[in-house]
Amino acid sequence: MPDIDHDATELRAFNRFYTRQMGILREGLLDSPLSLTQVRVLYELNSHKNVLASDLARELGLDPGYLSRLLAGFKRKRWIAAAPTGGDKRRRPIMLTVAGRAAFEPLDQRSQAQAASLVTALDEVSRRHLLGSLRSVRRLLGDASLTPGPVLLRSLQPGDIGKVIQRHGALYAEEYGWDERFEALVASILARFIDEFKAQRERCWIAERDEEFLGCVFLVEKDKHTAQLRALLVEPSARGVGLGKQLVAECIRFARQKRYRKIVLWTNSVLDAARHIYQMFGFQMVKHGKLRAFGKNLVEQTWELTL
Repeated sequence: MPDIDHDATELRAFNRFYTRQMGILREGLLDSPLSLTQVRVLYELNSHKNVLASDLARELGLDPGYLSRLLAGFKRKRWIAAAPTGGDKRRRPIMLTVAGRAAFEPLDQRSQAQAASLVTALDEVSRRHLLGSLRSVRRLLGDASLTPGPVLLRSLQPGDIGKVIQRHGALYAEEYGWDERFEALVASILARFIDEFKAQRERCWIAERDEEFLGCVFLVEKDKHTAQLRALLVEPSARGVGLGKQLVAECIRFARQKRYRKIVLWTNSVLDAARHIYQMFGFQMVKHGKLRAFGKNLVEQTWELTL
């Protein structure tokens, strides 16, 4: 069972670290007389241009009365004004004035410089890892404003082999109850792929989005006329959008380009989603039989696609 109290404590520890790192608890944020909430409201007004106070309160999760008092202070400073509109005068959008933008811009520049100073100390790999982790946190905690980047298929890079082995072991244990012998099998397959790699005849595709691993597939030479599809995996977070089909399609395209005559693959009957993909592309099951492996009674299957 997950230890929710432990996980909540870790999240709170991160919050304390981050607020200290960014100086959020100081009396004046970014060396200004303004509070964190005031600066955040200015940021939203600058970003949205014209926005209703009710929408702003909902977006920021602020009490409408508290926000109204805060906006009244901005109005006294002549930082905001009602935007011109021909609609209901009781629902007038708010806009930053020239004075409001002049007050906000130095704060925005200081905030950008502060963030830049933190990431400048990191090398490129660490920065990519940080940004990917930050996007993962936002996505996992339900940030609806996060626009996911495109899914990219790339070739093998250092560190990928270990990641592929680890995800196969963890995912198949979680979803099918397979033991560590399956992870060992994947490790031996990929070690052979590296040791005997034929650059002109074999290929690996790693799928990722925003630096997050989404899946993979390998195509290797079985013999002069036959390619073998191996280690197809799609992460649960990436299922249902056609990534498995895309990975298999890349294998078929590459195999035809290299003039293989057929593709073969080995799988098990419990892997329903993968089997449906193979059938969609015209693979035919040519052999099957009972198998005791990975701590389970299985039905192994061999599939072929004539090119």
